[in-house]
Amino acid sequence: MAHLSEIILKPILTEKTSLLTEQRNVYCFQVLKDSSKPEIKKAVEKYFDVKVKKITTSILPGKSKRVGKGVKKSSQTKKAYVFIEDGQKIELFKGI
Repeated sequence: MAHLSEIILKPILTEKTSLLTEQRNVYCFQVLKDSSKPEIKKAVEKYFDVKVKKITTSILPGKSKRVGKGVKKSSQTKKAYVFIEDGQKIELFKGI
């Protein structure tokens, strides 16, 4: 089990996740591949001081890329979609 500060690697900020945040109050984070939903929930609630309603996760496969004459494959990543209670929000960029 990883320490809570190591579970959340970074927020995923794309047009699709921004639309989800505006419409459904859902935030997307890249997390450790071996972390579980209860661990992710504890980490989000502790560091962002919000109440988590639900979490869905997905593991993205690595992509193949040509390098010279060979082929390399990037590692898998795990995304967590965190549903926050109504009326709360996460400040990813404070002061902007």
